[in-house]
Amino acid sequence: MIRKISKKHWTLILLSVSLIIVFYFILPISIPLVVAFFTALALNPIVRTMKEKLKFSRELSVIIIFLLFVLLLGVAGTFIVIKAVAQIVNFVEDVPLYFNELNKIYQDWETHFKQYTSNMPPEFVKQVTDSLQDNLSTLTDKAKDIFTIDNIAQIVSKIPQYLISIIVYIIALFLFMMELPLLKNRAFSLMTETTQEKVTFMGKRLSQVMLGFLKAQLFLSLIIFFVSLIGLFIIAPDVAIIMSLIIWIIDLIPIIGSIVILGPWSLFMFLTNDISMGIQLAILAIILLAIRRTVEPKVMGQQIGLSPLITLIAMFLGLKLLGFLGFILGPLIVITYRSAKEAKIINWKIKI
Repeated sequence: MIRKISKKHWTLILLSVSLIIVFYFILPISIPLVVAFFTALALNPIVRTMKEKLKFSRELSVIIIFLLFVLLLGVAGTFIVIKAVAQIVNFVEDVPLYFNELNKIYQDWETHFKQYTSNMPPEFVKQVTDSLQDNLSTLTDKAKDIFTIDNIAQIVSKIPQYLISIIVYIIALFLFMMELPLLKNRAFSLMTETTQEKVTFMGKRLSQVMLGFLKAQLFLSLIIFFVSLIGLFIIAPDVAIIMSLIIWIIDLIPIIGSIVILGPWSLFMFLTNDISMGIQLAILAIILLAIRRTVEPKVMGQQIGLSPLITLIAMFLGLKLLGFLGFILGPLIVITYRSAKEAKIINWKIKI
């Protein structure tokens, strides 16, 4: 049986095993380099256009686009960090007030509960009351454990790691942008002319699909972010920016969605007798859910040609295997496979 396996099949098997090892062991610790490579690929069409239209050299085009990209990234990152830190500090300062509100709600509920259960067995009433009191105390203790000086210090202590990753990303991005043509030529030197044509076709197709995927995600995420921001500036202006960012990030995960943030928030407002704010948050959650469910299938189908189900499965499996990076790479791997089939690099025909 083993002898019947051809050299080509052995090559495919070894390549598959190598890819599995790379994706599972090496990729998670190489995130800055991987992101830099894909960013360079995304910026390469702009570099090529500037070189052709303005007659600049590639080196000058790369330097201009790189500086503009880093400047835009720096300005946006600085603005987001400053606003986020300010609103997180305000939120942490208000946490005791929120728990005082919960305690007041619990005390009022306990008073009404005792009135309604005056004819019930005292043991039953005591058991229910003690259970609720224990749950509330546990919730309070956990929240206090989260918002401690030690935890904040741990987050701050990781900043140098993040800075190193950012520096590596920026340096790698510049080098990848400079070296992309050389990397392409070296890869092509290992291929036959037929394989080069297939890979070129696959690369063009993959670039189109990747660009479509990024455009679709950017379009959807911008809609979700701006609708959240506008809604929260009306409902809760003090935490509008930070909560919009949190909703935007959570909404990228199709299995969870923005309802995970807005649902409990709305319920808390109802419990604190702020019915108006609770209704407004619930309406905002419904609007965001409707936008995601109606716009996403159409945009994804038009831009990348993947069904919403395949996109969901790829994102979920990627998220479970590789974390947040896998959430992005999952659909890209499926797109790469489909592009390879279209280019006839992969020609598997399985029938049962």
